[in-house]
Amino acid sequence: MRVRTRSARELDRIDRRILRLLQSDGRLPVSEVAEQVGLSPTPCAERIRRLERDGFILGYHARLDPHALGQSLLVFVEIKLAHKSGPIFDEFRREVIKLPNVLDCHLVSGEFDYLIKARIPEMSAYRKMLGDMLLALPAARESRSYIVMEEIKESLELTIEEPPSSS
Repeated sequence: MRVRTRSARELDRIDRRILRLLQSDGRLPVSEVAEQVGLSPTPCAERIRRLERDGFILGYHARLDPHALGQSLLVFVEIKLAHKSGPIFDEFRREVIKLPNVLDCHLVSGEFDYLIKARIPEMSAYRKMLGDMLLALPAARESRSYIVMEEIKESLELTIEEPPSSS
Protein backbone atom coordinates (compact mmCIF):
# COMPACT_ATOMS: atom_id res chain seq x y z
CA MET A 1 0.00 0.00 0.00
CA ARG A 2 1.29 3.43 -0.85
CA VAL A 3 2.08 6.04 1.77
CA ARG A 4 -0.15 9.06 1.55
CA THR A 5 1.70 12.32 1.11
CA ARG A 6 -1.42 14.34 1.87
CA SER A 7 -4.20 13.92 4.38
CA ALA A 8 -7.90 13.79 3.59
CA ARG A 9 -8.21 17.29 5.09
CA GLU A 10 -5.92 18.62 2.35
CA LEU A 11 -8.25 17.47 -0.42
CA ASP A 12 -10.14 20.38 -1.90
CA ARG A 13 -13.74 20.30 -3.11
CA ILE A 14 -12.72 19.34 -6.65
CA ASP A 15 -10.54 16.44 -5.45
CA ARG A 16 -13.43 15.20 -3.31
CA ARG A 17 -15.88 15.50 -6.19
CA ILE A 18 -13.49 13.56 -8.46
CA LEU A 19 -13.21 10.81 -5.83
CA ARG A 20 -17.00 10.59 -5.47
CA LEU A 21 -17.49 10.37 -9.24
CA LEU A 22 -14.79 7.73 -9.80
CA GLN A 23 -15.91 5.74 -6.78
CA SER A 24 -19.39 5.59 -8.24
CA ASP A 25 -18.17 4.75 -11.75
CA GLY A 26 -14.47 4.04 -12.26
CA ARG A 27 -15.02 3.84 -16.03
CA LEU A 28 -16.03 7.48 -16.43
CA PRO A 29 -13.88 9.08 -19.13
CA VAL A 30 -11.63 11.88 -17.90
CA SER A 31 -13.49 14.27 -20.21
CA GLU A 32 -16.78 13.52 -18.42
CA VAL A 33 -15.20 13.79 -14.96
CA ALA A 34 -13.64 17.10 -16.02
CA GLU A 35 -16.98 18.43 -17.25
CA GLN A 36 -18.76 17.44 -14.03
CA VAL A 37 -16.15 19.09 -11.78
CA GLY A 38 -15.71 22.20 -13.92
CA LEU A 39 -12.17 21.61 -15.20
CA SER A 40 -10.68 21.04 -18.61
CA PRO A 41 -9.49 17.46 -19.26
CA THR A 42 -5.74 18.02 -18.82
CA PRO A 43 -5.82 19.49 -15.27
CA CYS A 44 -8.48 16.93 -14.34
CA ALA A 45 -6.28 14.06 -15.56
CA GLU A 46 -3.36 15.53 -13.59
CA ARG A 47 -5.49 15.60 -10.43
CA ILE A 48 -6.57 11.99 -10.97
CA ARG A 49 -2.92 10.91 -11.44
CA ARG A 50 -1.99 12.79 -8.25
CA LEU A 51 -4.86 11.13 -6.32
CA GLU A 52 -3.59 7.74 -7.55
CA ARG A 53 0.05 8.55 -6.76
CA ASP A 54 -0.83 9.84 -3.28
CA GLY A 55 -2.73 6.64 -2.50
CA PHE A 56 -6.27 8.01 -2.37
CA ILE A 57 -7.23 5.91 -5.39
CA LEU A 58 -5.98 2.36 -4.89
CA GLY A 59 -7.30 0.80 -8.10
CA TYR A 60 -10.22 0.29 -10.46
CA HIS A 61 -12.30 -2.87 -10.37
CA ALA A 62 -15.25 -4.51 -12.07
CA ARG A 63 -18.00 -5.48 -9.62
CA LEU A 64 -19.15 -9.01 -10.44
CA ASP A 65 -22.49 -10.67 -9.73
CA PRO A 66 -21.77 -13.58 -7.35
CA HIS A 67 -25.12 -15.22 -8.14
CA ALA A 68 -24.40 -15.24 -11.89
CA LEU A 69 -21.03 -16.86 -11.12
CA GLY A 70 -22.54 -19.58 -8.94
CA GLN A 71 -21.30 -18.16 -5.61
CA SER A 72 -24.67 -17.36 -4.06
CA LEU A 73 -23.92 -18.33 -0.47
CA LEU A 74 -22.47 -15.50 1.62
CA VAL A 75 -21.09 -16.43 5.04
CA PHE A 76 -19.41 -14.64 7.89
CA VAL A 77 -17.18 -16.67 10.18
CA GLU A 78 -15.72 -15.68 13.51
CA ILE A 79 -12.46 -17.45 14.34
CA LYS A 80 -10.97 -17.68 17.82
CA LEU A 81 -7.29 -18.51 18.13
CA ALA A 82 -5.84 -20.88 20.73
CA HIS A 83 -2.77 -18.67 21.19
CA LYS A 84 -2.32 -14.96 20.73
CA SER A 85 1.13 -13.70 19.82
CA GLY A 86 2.75 -11.70 17.05
CA PRO A 87 4.08 -14.78 15.22
CA ILE A 88 0.69 -16.55 15.38
CA PHE A 89 -1.08 -13.48 13.96
CA ASP A 90 1.53 -13.22 11.19
CA GLU A 91 1.22 -16.93 10.32
CA PHE A 92 -2.60 -16.74 10.35
CA ARG A 93 -2.47 -13.67 8.06
CA ARG A 94 -0.15 -15.41 5.57
CA GLU A 95 -2.38 -18.49 5.39
CA VAL A 96 -5.81 -16.81 5.25
CA ILE A 97 -4.67 -14.61 2.34
CA LYS A 98 -4.20 -17.79 0.30
CA LEU A 99 -7.80 -19.02 0.75
CA PRO A 100 -9.68 -18.63 -2.54
CA ASN A 101 -13.25 -17.95 -1.36
CA VAL A 102 -12.34 -15.52 1.41
CA LEU A 103 -13.29 -11.98 0.39
CA ASP A 104 -12.41 -10.14 3.61
CA CYS A 105 -10.61 -10.99 6.82
CA HIS A 106 -10.35 -8.62 9.77
CA LEU A 107 -8.58 -8.87 13.11
CA VAL A 108 -11.28 -7.69 15.54
CA SER A 109 -11.73 -6.96 19.22
CA GLY A 110 -14.18 -8.98 21.28
CA GLU A 111 -14.73 -12.64 22.05
CA PHE A 112 -13.34 -13.83 18.70
CA ASP A 113 -10.10 -12.78 17.01
CA TYR A 114 -10.97 -12.69 13.31
CA LEU A 115 -14.05 -11.98 11.23
CA ILE A 116 -14.02 -13.58 7.78
CA LYS A 117 -16.39 -12.92 4.88
CA ALA A 118 -16.57 -15.61 2.20
CA ARG A 119 -18.58 -16.41 -0.95
CA ILE A 120 -19.21 -20.02 -1.93
CA PRO A 121 -21.53 -22.00 -4.20
CA GLU A 122 -23.53 -23.97 -1.62
CA MET A 123 -23.67 -25.31 1.93
CA SER A 124 -21.63 -28.45 1.18
CA ALA A 125 -18.82 -26.25 -0.14
CA TYR A 126 -19.01 -24.21 3.05
CA ARG A 127 -18.73 -27.33 5.22
CA LYS A 128 -15.62 -28.32 3.27
CA MET A 129 -14.14 -24.81 3.47
CA LEU A 130 -14.75 -24.62 7.22
CA GLY A 131 -13.34 -28.04 8.03
CA ASP A 132 -10.52 -28.32 5.51
CA MET A 133 -9.35 -24.73 5.37
CA LEU A 134 -10.57 -22.32 8.02
CA LEU A 135 -10.19 -24.56 11.05
CA ALA A 136 -6.86 -25.78 9.67
CA LEU A 137 -5.48 -22.24 9.89
CA PRO A 138 -2.65 -21.76 12.39
CA ALA A 139 -3.92 -21.79 16.00
CA ALA A 140 -7.61 -21.70 14.97
CA ARG A 141 -9.46 -23.15 17.95
CA GLU A 142 -13.11 -22.25 17.55
CA SER A 143 -15.47 -20.81 14.98
CA ARG A 144 -18.94 -19.35 14.79
CA SER A 145 -20.69 -19.06 11.43
CA TYR A 146 -23.40 -16.78 10.13
CA ILE A 147 -25.13 -17.71 6.88
CA VAL A 148 -26.62 -14.69 5.12
CA MET A 149 -30.31 -15.21 4.34
CA GLU A 150 -30.88 -11.88 2.57
CA GLU A 151 -28.45 -9.21 1.44
CA ILE A 152 -29.94 -5.83 2.31
CA LYS A 153 -27.09 -3.47 1.47
CA GLU A 154 -23.57 -4.00 0.24
CA SER A 155 -21.40 -1.13 -0.87
CA LEU A 156 -17.75 -0.40 -1.39
CA GLU A 157 -18.31 3.36 -1.53
CA LEU A 158 -16.80 5.46 1.25
CA THR A 159 -18.43 8.65 2.48
CA ILE A 160 -16.39 11.61 1.24
CA GLU A 161 -17.19 14.63 3.35
CA GLU A 162 -16.85 18.17 2.14
CA PRO A 163 -13.93 20.06 3.71
CA PRO A 164 -14.84 22.37 6.58
CA SER A 165 -15.69 25.90 5.50
CA SER A 166 -12.96 28.42 6.15
CA SER A 167 -14.95 31.44 7.26
